[in-house]
Amino acid sequence: MTRLELACDRFARWDLAVCERFNRASRRPPIRLLFAAVSRLADGLVWYTLMLILLVWHRSNGVRPVLHMALAGGVCTLFYKGLKHATARPRPCDACAQIQRRARPLDQFSFPSGHTLHAVAFSLVASAYYPGLLWLLVPYTLLVALSRRVLGLHYPTDALAGGALGAVIAALSFIV
Repeated sequence: MTRLELACDRFARWDLAVCERFNRASRRPPIRLLFAAVSRLADGLVWYTLMLILLVWHRSNGVRPVLHMALAGGVCTLFYKGLKHATARPRPCDACAQIQRRARPLDQFSFPSGHTLHAVAFSLVASAYYPGLLWLLVPYTLLVALSRRVLGLHYPTDALAGGALGAVIAALSFIV
């Protein structure tokens, strides 16, 4: 094996070991229920509700931020679906018998975490317009990223890649 192959193998084992450790926490029903709820809400309900609240609360001043969030979310969806099918990385719960699936996935593949990608993008765009939301959005986004590992649906690198991609898309959305 080459050095690169050894490094990649070592990294993949680390990714799996961390995923197993987080997934073990889901054996406790309160933890499993908390993260299942966080993950389920991040299917879209939290973000659609936030956009609706912004429109109701800020009326016409909320239109631009909501449209910005919707556009960023659409771009995120295109990128994440393309990457999912291009990489076709199996979910950890499908690749490792020790990892229990604790929630129903929205699609077949693992990389990147679409929930984390969208959470980061929506949080960054919304907080750019409304900095007072940071104290709510940052903890929730972190919980979303953790939930995907605890529930056995994503490796740590899936969440890291999703978060990085969400941040890049959010940042670029302010430039374009």
